[in-house]
Amino acid sequence: IGVSGGAMSGRVVFSLDEIDKWRKLEPETSLILLRADTVPDDIQEIYAADGLLTARGGLTSHAAVVAHRLGKTCVVGCVDLVCNEKKKNCIFNRVSLTAGDYISIDGREGSVYHDFISIKES
Repeated sequence: IGVSGGAMSGRVVFSLDEIDKWRKLEPETSLILLRADTVPDDIQEIYAADGLLTARGGLTSHAAVVAHRLGKTCVVGCVDLVCNEKKKNCIFNRVSLTAGDYISIDGREGSVYHDFISIKES
């Protein structure tokens, strides 16, 4: 379900430490936080990331409401996404993703793509 923002590509992150690491290594690179779901305690990670992708949720879920209010690109309710935040990996449609991999999301359509896709401004 596309919640907010346009389309973007970025590196997969699961924690605030990873966000800090990539901000130092590649300050211009966008970061997309992946979660099974979000809770109020995740606000620092959501705020620090550029985009958000969750396995659960709908238009009125915590992730959707917070991302929309913060102006973040967000896709929620990806039923084929299985996140393991502690191990810093996930499986999406039989594709294994780890921290630092690239994905692309479209917050209007609710689409998710593996790897980096160049986004052209219109």
